[in-house]
Amino acid sequence: MFQLNHALLEVSARKTLNRLDRSHGVPAYLASREFPSLSAELDQHSAAVRDIVEAAAAQAATTPPLAILAGYARGLLDEAGRPGLISPQSRADWARAGWLQLRLAGVCQVAAGL
Repeated sequence: MFQLNHALLEVSARKTLNRLDRSHGVPAYLASREFPSLSAELDQHSAAVRDIVEAAAAQAATTPPLAILAGYARGLLDEAGRPGLISPQSRADWARAGWLQLRLAGVCQVAAGL
């Protein structure tokens, strides 16, 4: 039973993170190739997200890291009150993106490494 629950958590998390990657991860990455300052900001957000996931994983040893990461992203969206947050539309818009959009892109970068 535990294995099934664990697998379902990972499938659900992957679905959430894949959707987020399409809306935030890939566009932010492409924009960061044109804007070095954006690349630096994304690196900082990714490092912060990685630290959060590592701390949470130490507390919840049986929860898959992907589930922790997806839960963190959902929490960010819920707290902002915008579950369908629209990402910046152009690469130049990404260079002016706000904290939440950059943090969500950072989540995607961390997810790519898991």
